[in-house]
Amino acid sequence: METAPVTLRALIGSAIRHRALISQLTKRDVVGRYRGSMIGLGWSFLNPLLMLAVFTFVFSVVFEAKWGVSLQGEQESTGFFAIVLFIGLIIHSFFSEILVRSPALIIQNSNYVKKVIFPLDILPLTAVLSALFHAAVSLAVWAMAYIALVGVPAFHVLYLPLVVLPLITLSLGISFFLASLGVYLRDIGQTMGVVSTALLFLSPVFFPIEQLPEAYRPFFLANPLTFVIQEARQVLVWKSAPDFMGLGVYMLLALGVLASGYFWFQKTRKGFADVL
Repeated sequence: METAPVTLRALIGSAIRHRALISQLTKRDVVGRYRGSMIGLGWSFLNPLLMLAVFTFVFSVVFEAKWGVSLQGEQESTGFFAIVLFIGLIIHSFFSEILVRSPALIIQNSNYVKKVIFPLDILPLTAVLSALFHAAVSLAVWAMAYIALVGVPAFHVLYLPLVVLPLITLSLGISFFLASLGVYLRDIGQTMGVVSTALLFLSPVFFPIEQLPEAYRPFFLANPLTFVIQEARQVLVWKSAPDFMGLGVYMLLALGVLASGYFWFQKTRKGFADVL
């Protein structure tokens, strides 16, 4: 068997060559998740709405959390709290889906492992695209709520792809790592749920990071979701340009993780068949 290439250029080439297969597998994954249910793809709209309703009630009504600012200059409403909160939930849900699903990618598709011609390296790509689809649906729900409660978003929303691109790149690199590790260490899949929950409460999803004591802020800033959540709110809600320097640094680090993850995946895939 020929040695698989391990460069980002090879990854991009593989994605381009197999783009039709990636599209087919992503569509199958999205549709298959709701197969057999009465509502079908409608759950992709209802799930984020139900999640938002629960968290908004708990943190805005029960704990009386506030962002401390309102676009209309009036007292902050529950609707405005939900708009800001939803951005954090969308970003966390995207990252969480990849964390939870990636360790089982190869195991659940073990029938592909012994097929020499099947490009296993596209499986993490399909997982990221599937998570991105659900994030896009949630973002559409957010946009409808924003238009109804606030009005037409400012042009700053056009910066959003630039804000989330580093996180997508990082997520793909992590998916390569976890997909490989999940074959050899089955327990890794059981820990990702805990890690996902920890990332949720160690990021500024439910409250602004400025409300934290100085001693605890480094733990939140070390969370890869924190910077993206803050910058997404900057462009979507606070109507300002993102931190381009910070995004540049984040992107360089994300590319490093992606290159390392792809290298690790390609080097360890030779043993998949023996383990499975």
